[in-house]
Parts: sequence; C-alpha cells; structure tokens
Amino acid sequence: LTLLSRASLGLGGLAILPAICLFDVDGGQRAVMLNMLTGVEDKVRGEGTHFRVPWLMQPKLYNIRMRPKLIQTTTGTKDLQIVTIHVRMLFRPSVEGLPTIHKTLGEDYDERVLPSIANEVMKATVAQYNAEQLLTQREQVSQEIRKAIVMRAQHFNIMMDDVSITHLTYGKEFARAIEEKQVAYQDAERQKFMVEMADQERLATITRSEGEAQAAKLISEALSKHGTGLIEVRRIDAAKDIAESLAKSPNVMYLPHGQQMLLNVAGSGRQQ
Repeated sequence: LTLLSRASLGLGGLAILPAICLFDVDGGQRAVMLNMLTGVEDKVRGEGTHFRVPWLMQPKLYNIRMRPKLIQTTTGTKDLQIVTIHVRMLFRPSVEGLPTIHKTLGEDYDERVLPSIANEVMKATVAQYNAEQLLTQREQVSQEIRKAIVMRAQHFNIMMDDVSITHLTYGKEFARAIEEKQVAYQDAERQKFMVEMADQERLATITRSEGEAQAAKLISEALSKHGTGLIEVRRIDAAKDIAESLAKSPNVMYLPHGQQMLLNVAGSGRQQ
C-alpha cells in the first residue's frame, strides 16, 4: 500500500473508533453495563457520553421517568358482591436497583411484576369490605391498596409515586338494588313532606278558626255595648262597594227617582 492509502485507512479507523467505543445516555435514562466476561456491572451510568470496549461491554438503557400503569381486576366483596376495580399507578425503577432488575426481571420488568402484585393486593383488600363500605369508605380502601402495593413493589426495586382508584363498578344486581333503595328513600321523603304539609295546613286552619272566633266575640261585645250602630256602618260600607261595582258595569243604567221616562216610544204611539 502506498503512504496515502495507509493514511486513509488510519483516518477511517479513527473516524469509526468513536462510534464503536462511545455511547450516549439521554436525559431520563440510565445505562446498565453487561460485561461479557464478568456479567452485569454494579455501576449504573448516568446521563452523558461513556466509553466501552467493543464487543466486550454492552450497555442496556432503562427509562427512569415516571410512567403510568392501569390495572383492572374483577373480584368479590365481603358480602359476595362482584365489583370491578381500576387502579392507576405511577411508577419508576430504582436507579440503584437497576442492575438487580436487569439480572432478575429484564427490560419488561413492569409487565412481569405490576399486574401480579396489583391484582393480589386489590383482591385481598376488597375482600375485607362489603359493597356499601367500598362506597362510604373509598378513601380508606384506596390508602390500604396504595400502602400494600408500595411495599410489595419495593421488594422488586420499583418505586411507586402514586396509586389511586379511578373506577369502581358493581354488578347489575347490586346496581338495581341501589336504584330501588334510592327510589324507596325518595318516596319516604315525599310522604314525610306530605305529612308535614298536612300538619301545617291543620295548624293554619286552627289559627284561622281561632281568629274568626275572636273576631265574632269582639263584634258581639261591640253590639251589646254600642247597639246596632256597627251593623249600620257595615251595611253602608257594603252598599258603597255594591254601588261602585255597578257603576263600573256597562250593562247597568240609573233612572232618576220619581220621574217617568218614555222608554218604549213606538208602543206609546199605537195606544194613542
């Protein structure tokens, strides 16, 4: 080979060397190094560019960002009611435990671990409550499930940032029973309201009767004390009201007292 060819080969080798000897770890990732001679190394590589020996050291990248996982299970309550419960978990791997995760579980560790422990915890927790308590004590049930899942996940080097119940549905029979109970409660409240309204009307009638009796008593005392003057005043007031009502009617006509008026002119002519 000529000197120029040797130089070209050397430059080409130098250009390829970074690509096969260096690797990058992006933000939100960590690298676990597999040494073909000694196995998985305990050291975890952080973000940045790192050196490796080609074919001897193989990096395995893991996402350490927080990710969601939704688990659904159908189980029975303490009173043998069927419920379907959905739990959402926000998880991430423990950085210090990544070598152990890679050795024992692999890159799909979440699919291997989370469904099994979540289903076991949810079924064991729901079985301690009856169907009604799951509604009235939902926060307590959620806390127990969260505590148990967090403890179980820590044994597999998985960190749980949040565990919460998102949906809780019952079987058709229990839903129908709840609806019938609600309807019966509304009917009872309606009947209670009707009874209270009747009591109020009865009290109003009694009060009105007592008022009328008191008024009649006062009028009787006034008549016995002052004679019929009050009756004459009431008669005048009533006549005044009647006169005002008739004056506003278009079908009523007043005639002067003591005077004759020829209302039927045609009839008078024939008589003459």
